[in-house]
Amino acid sequence: MSQERGTTSGHRGLDAEEPLIFEQGSPDKTGVDLPEPPPHADRLGGLGRARPIGMPGLAEPEVVRHYLRLSRQNFCIDGGFYPLGSCTMKHNPRLNEKLARLPGIGDLHPLQPASTVQGALALIDACAGWLKALTGLPAVAMSPGAGAHGELTGLMTIRAALEDRGDARARVLVPESAHGTNPASARFCGYRVDAIPADRRGRVDVAAMKQKLGDDVAAIMLTNPNTCGLFENDILEIAAAVHDAGAFFYCDGANFNAIVGRVRPGDLGIDCMHINLHKTFSTPHGGGGPGAGPVVLSAALAPFAPVPAVVHGADGSFRIIEHPCQSDAKPFGRIKAFHGQFGMFVRALAYMMSMGADGLRQASGDAVLNANYLMARLDGTLHPAFPGPCMHEVLFDEDSLKDTGVTTLDLAKALIDEGFHPMTVYFPLVVHGAMLVEPTETESKETLDAFIASLENLVARARSGDVRFFEEAPRLAPRRRLDETRAARQPVLRWRPPVPGAAAE
Repeated sequence: MSQERGTTSGHRGLDAEEPLIFEQGSPDKTGVDLPEPPPHADRLGGLGRARPIGMPGLAEPEVVRHYLRLSRQNFCIDGGFYPLGSCTMKHNPRLNEKLARLPGIGDLHPLQPASTVQGALALIDACAGWLKALTGLPAVAMSPGAGAHGELTGLMTIRAALEDRGDARARVLVPESAHGTNPASARFCGYRVDAIPADRRGRVDVAAMKQKLGDDVAAIMLTNPNTCGLFENDILEIAAAVHDAGAFFYCDGANFNAIVGRVRPGDLGIDCMHINLHKTFSTPHGGGGPGAGPVVLSAALAPFAPVPAVVHGADGSFRIIEHPCQSDAKPFGRIKAFHGQFGMFVRALAYMMSMGADGLRQASGDAVLNANYLMARLDGTLHPAFPGPCMHEVLFDEDSLKDTGVTTLDLAKALIDEGFHPMTVYFPLVVHGAMLVEPTETESKETLDAFIASLENLVARARSGDVRFFEEAPRLAPRRRLDETRAARQPVLRWRPPVPGAAAE
């Protein structure tokens, strides 16, 4: 339902109060006139429509205006600061978008003969070469479609390697602060998940991890930097212990943006890591995609990488291994149709080549610098969950709001009125009232200072006792605060025309 705006039209300035498109339409309107079809034989077998399908009738300007007005309500990285922790919502050069749409790149078909797409195969190979160089691992599976898909690919590769040596293992160790997809991927792959607690520093409790190791452990799934925004500085000890137990070390690469160009995961003892191209290497992120999750692999796992794979032919050309029987290795099978998210490879390669090794190193350094700047400037305003320094994101808890009657959610809603997309809240679950802020490397000091000033003022207002102000936030958004619990439990997913005489909900 629309909120009260105090105007005759219901609009607020140039922000129009926009009813659903079904509520605007009428049967006598259309955006295009089509001629009546000539008589023809009905081949529908009695399945023809008995009544109108309910599509709204609108004139062309009404359709255009409706969707333009809706688009104004979308928040995007082009519109403002997007500090979602654990997501790396950074601005990426539009040049890379242009390159992905070039003729000969954006109009290829995956069923074309390999001889007609040699340039595209060379591009995939070049992108793979960069990823291997940056991670220090000798092989990469390019086909996974996103991060969680990469996790599943990595675990299936590990399972294939274990089965090849006749070693049936049933458990995967996952830290409590891991991304939620980690345990889900392990379970989907058929493993039992065993949680590892964090120590008081917000890092993996190494002693507890070693106690859980055994000859039935297939792998550990660890994120580094972890989801608390901290570098796992015991990683070499963890890797050694995992390998001594005959298991593999899987690393979640969602936070690679913090260390790319500065440390190679392969040098840390990691056997397998997915890379979210849509977080680190200039692929659009959010709204469900698109994404890409290539998986880099150690020498022990490389023979079991899935098909398809781009390989060098004897004559210097490129060819595609489509089926396991065409490979001299032992691929576990196919994880995705065709050859991966090619448009994402174009964007990622353009980003890496334009940045260069030195530019990538500076980007990760700037990301860490920005997060630590927020931590330092907000000292005394928000309480850090763990002592610094942090990596590319800073994690605050709810202690700074204690006894104010204001919650993390209230603070996040009030930030919307300040013109900022809220940070990630209530994640990771290991921290009560978590606020996870990732500024990324692309935000200026001026933007960060404005964000800091808003947080300082809001926290001061919370401490002054103005609880009602927060309970009513946001006031200036197109919609006020929703009953989120009811929306989750009783979602209305389909519009239905009102029944005459029925009471409105």
